[in-house]
This record gives sequence, structure tokens and C-alpha cells, in this order.
Amino acid sequence: MLADGLAERGPKSLISGSGQQVSNGFTTSTPQSPREGPGSAAFSGGTSSVPGGGTGSSVPLGGLRTLVVQQTSLERPRETWSKKMDFLLSVIGYAVDLGNVWRFPYICYQNGGGAFLLPYLLMAVFGGVPLFYMELALGQFHRSGCISIWKHICPIFKGIGFAICIIALYISFYYNTIMAWALYYLLSSFQPTLPWTTCTNSWNTANCNRYMSTDHNVSWSNSSTSPAEEFYTRQVLQVHLSPGLHQLGSVSWQLALCLLFIFTIIYFSIWKGVKTSGKVVWVTATFPYLVLLVLLIRGATLPGAWRGVVFYLKPDWEKLLSTTVWIDAAAQIFFSLGPGFGVLLAFASYNPFHNNCYKDALITSSVNCLTSFLSGFVIFTVLGYIAEMRHLDVDAVAKDAGPSLLFIVYAEAIANMPGATFFAIIFFLMIIMLGLDSTFAGLEGVITAMLDEFPHVLSKRREQFVLGLVCVCYLGALSTLTYGGAFVVKLFEEYATGPAVITVVLLEVIAVSWFYGTNRFCNDIQLMLGFYPGLFWRVCWVAICPCFLLFIVISFLAFPPEVKLFQYHFPPWTTVLGYCIGVSSFICVPAYMVYHFIDTAARAHNDTDTHCHHTRVVLLCACECDRRQFHCNLWGQMRLSEVKMSVDFLCVCCVARL
Repeated sequence: MLADGLAERGPKSLISGSGQQVSNGFTTSTPQSPREGPGSAAFSGGTSSVPGGGTGSSVPLGGLRTLVVQQTSLERPRETWSKKMDFLLSVIGYAVDLGNVWRFPYICYQNGGGAFLLPYLLMAVFGGVPLFYMELALGQFHRSGCISIWKHICPIFKGIGFAICIIALYISFYYNTIMAWALYYLLSSFQPTLPWTTCTNSWNTANCNRYMSTDHNVSWSNSSTSPAEEFYTRQVLQVHLSPGLHQLGSVSWQLALCLLFIFTIIYFSIWKGVKTSGKVVWVTATFPYLVLLVLLIRGATLPGAWRGVVFYLKPDWEKLLSTTVWIDAAAQIFFSLGPGFGVLLAFASYNPFHNNCYKDALITSSVNCLTSFLSGFVIFTVLGYIAEMRHLDVDAVAKDAGPSLLFIVYAEAIANMPGATFFAIIFFLMIIMLGLDSTFAGLEGVITAMLDEFPHVLSKRREQFVLGLVCVCYLGALSTLTYGGAFVVKLFEEYATGPAVITVVLLEVIAVSWFYGTNRFCNDIQLMLGFYPGLFWRVCWVAICPCFLLFIVISFLAFPPEVKLFQYHFPPWTTVLGYCIGVSSFICVPAYMVYHFIDTAARAHNDTDTHCHHTRVVLLCACECDRRQFHCNLWGQMRLSEVKMSVDFLCVCCVARL
């Protein structure tokens, strides 16, 4: 660090032109942005432009001392994606998950069929996509995970990052269990006769009936159950052995082994970072689309498929007058695109600084929405087939939602197709890969956040940290592997993630748009991409997105869901338990605010006797993301120790990080 007299020699004493090396070993290059140019006001004939001020504003240099600070960190450059396609496939794989396959088709037909597409698209355009774009831009500009990024934006909101990490852990406790169920189905599919096609197995009851159009000697009653339903509830879940959440029962060793195998795949896919996970997603993100295409073609050729498609798309415009439809549309697009889970911040932080994240946001969000729409055809062509075979209406067949739609209804339809074993294998492989992509992303969000927040402790111990994290997730998931584990999964799904993450994202948008400032955020985007975001995006970030998120939160609080699974109605005390789980993550936000106030007051008390100088500071460094020079002019009272603290964040070129 050089001070005072060195300023008279200008920057050439530190940097001698394009292509030269600075002391930290990085090569400088000619800046592209006017704000980055070596002709910065720091050495422009005795005047200096004030950051954030308009053109022409200048401050005389007389009477001011100049500090020239140069980054001399020898830390390794930040890891980057090997290819642009690795990033795109990772984001698409994260956004396109199991919810696209089971949740969107069910919500669509339940809320007016084709009429539901109108509120869905409106919520996507004015809420989901702007949030998606905002997170990609924040992560790419600040190159930080969801915890340390708040040092650059608004430090008092740093608790948001910790809350996001806790929510991600809760998701890993139950989400991977669904993949364990799918793996159990996959292993059971390697048989000449699929085990959920007959009623002669040890787990079947007297109510089991295999009723299709070819079974003329079988009568179906209200008490009848299909072999697929009994295989799912009595063999895979064994939920009949648990009376409810108050008595979960023992852990199923079969599911425990399946989940262990799932987490083993996850560990060896993410232990080395985006260099390895970026290669894995070439399979896990593309294979589901191949399977969806095959299943769509097969479903379209089944008898009665047209009945399902008509039921799926037939508009009921009167339902648009119901607030429930708009609530479901807002919640669906939010959880489908997935802002607020720290994943988009983490993935974008590994991009080159000038990557066009605007185009990436439009491409990936469009692919996600189209995938949801396509999945509806895949599901409802098969539901129409089942309705045709049973001589029932489609709505009588499509009464199941959530995982039951996949593991009971669709599994039963596959079992009655020619080539059932083949279609069962590829279908459950698709379910596993859809889940793996999202798990890779969710855990990478936590890993990036922790490594960025504690680099000196964890940066060289990534493999060990990832192993510990995976072990914690596995142990946390054991309760979902019990006989009553399906009830735990439902409880986590309804309460642990939904309201908490929406509230967290609401605070995130407010912090960025109102505290950090939309103008400053847009200037950051202009520095990265070369263009200023339009009026539409600015209005969405300032007003529409907060209202969009507040609408979802208020709707959830005003109309709490009635939680039911199979024939089990969750008792009132489980609602209290669910809210406690949700609050346990969100409590990090106000807790850190209190800590920040106390810590700031203590430091201010210790600094009362410190003499501050009116100092002009010029920060010079080589940005690790693209090895370009960045200059900052900071005006005001600043201690030398504060300048030292700023060195780690010089490449961002903004006073906010200090």
C-alpha cells in the first residue's frame, strides 16, 4: 500500500500500460467502459469526478491527500464455468424440476385449464422473470454467494443469506427422499412383470382390484384400491404402519439404502465445484427432455388421449374471477423459476464479468415455462387413456396431486402399456435426473455461500466440507424414511420452505431496489452488459415484484392450506410445528440485524478517539474475473484500516462495498 507522495508519480509507478503485470501477477488490459478507463479523473489534470454524480461535476485536488491502494492478494482466481452451455444447462436443470411434471399440470386443470395460462403468463412476465434476471445480474456483478454478497449491497440484510442456507437444508431433507422413492421404483422395474400390476403380492389387501377395460370380471367400488396405489402406500412407503406424525415408526432400510446411493451420486457430482457438476448436467438436464418427448409420442397414440388433452386445455373463464387462481399462478411461477434459493446467485457468480445474463434469463425462464406446458400434455394424454379404459370421466382419474400423480396414476398407466418395463425404466430415470439437477443446484448455493463467507477456512477444504454437508443432509432426511416419512415430507413441503423463502425474497427485492438503489443496480448492469435496463425492468424491481411477493405472502397467511395426505388429516398441532420450522429459518434476518446494530455501536464507541482525514482514495487492482483495471474515487472521511478492508472488493468498482 502506497500513500501521499506516491500519488504525484501517477499510476505508472504501479501499472505501466496494457499488457503489463501488476504485483499480484494478473495481466491488465485496456478497459472497455468509460468508468474503467485509465483516464479516470484520479489523474485528470487536477479535477476528479465524484462517483454517482453527473457528468461535469468535479472536485479540486488542492489540499487533499491521495492514497493509492493496489490489490496484492495471492489468492486463486475465482472458478469459472468451462463452457457457457454448462451454465445454461445447470440453470435449466435447476429450474426444471419435479414440480414442472406434477404440480403445473394439476394446478392448470384445477384452475380453469387453458384459462389458467393467462394469469400464469402475466405472473411470469411481471414477477417471475424480473426476479430471475435480478438474481443473475447480482450474482454475476458481485461474484459472491448469498451470504457475502450483502457486504456489497446492504450489510444489515446479511441475515437473508443465512436464512437461505437453512431453507436449502430443509429442502434437502425431504426433496431427495422423493428421488429415493423413484430409485426404488426403478429397481423394481427390472422384472418381467411390474410388481404394481397384480394383486397377488404379499402387501396387497382384499380391496385390491386391477380394473381396466379388459377386466370384465372385476367390479370397481368406492372402497377398491388399485395395485399401483397399494404398491406405493404399503410396499414403498409402508405408511399403513404409522398412525400419523405423532408415531413415525422405524426407518425403512430399503429406502435408507436408496437415499444413500442418491447422496453418493450427489457428492461425486459437486465435490470439485462447477467444473464437475457442469459436465454432469449435460446428461441429467438433457435426458428428461428426451424421455418427455418419447412419452408424449407414446401417450398421443393411446386410445382416449384426446379426452385428457381437452380436459387439460378447455378454458373455464369464470374461474379467473377467483383470487385462488391468481394466487396459484403466482406461487407456481415463483417456485418453478426458483429465485431466492441462492442458486442463481451462486451459478451466476462463476460467469465471466461481461456475460450477457439478460439473454440467459430470458432463455432459461422461457425454457422452464415451455417445459411445464409440455409436461401437461405428457401427463394428461395418459390420464385420458386411463379414463377411457375405466369408462370414467378424466376428473375422476385426475384427483391425485403431488407425488401420487407420478407414483400411482402414471405408474399404473405405464404398467398397462405395451412395453411397460421399458417405459417404466426411462420414466423413473427421468424423475431421478430431474431431482438430481435441483439438488446439485441447491447444495451448490449453500457451498458457494459458505466458501465465500469463510474463504480462509474452507477454500482449500471444499471436498471435506461438501462431504460433511452431504452427511448432514442424509441424517436430516432419516425422519422422512420412516413408515410415517411421507407425512414429514408433506409437512416440510407445505411449511418449511414456501412462506419462509417468499418472505426472504421480498426482503431481498426491497434491499436491492430501495436500499442499494435501483439506479445504482442499473449502473452495475450497464457496466457489465453495456446497456441500461429499460423502464419495464426498473418498475418491476421497484414496485411490481414487491407487490407480487407480498400478494403471495398475505394470501398464504389469510388462507392457510388444509394439509391432508391419503386419509390422514394433519392435526392442529402440526400447523404450529410447521410454522415453527418456517420461522426457524426466517429468524436469521432480524437476529442478524440486531447483531449488526450492536456490533456497529461497539465499533463506533471504540473509534471515538480515532483521527480521520479528508482523503482522496484511488483504488487500483486487476479484476480476477476478466483481468481488467478498475478505478474508484472515494470521497469522505475514511481511516486507513477501512481502506485495507476494501481491498478484497476492488474489482466491483463501487463505494457500497466499503
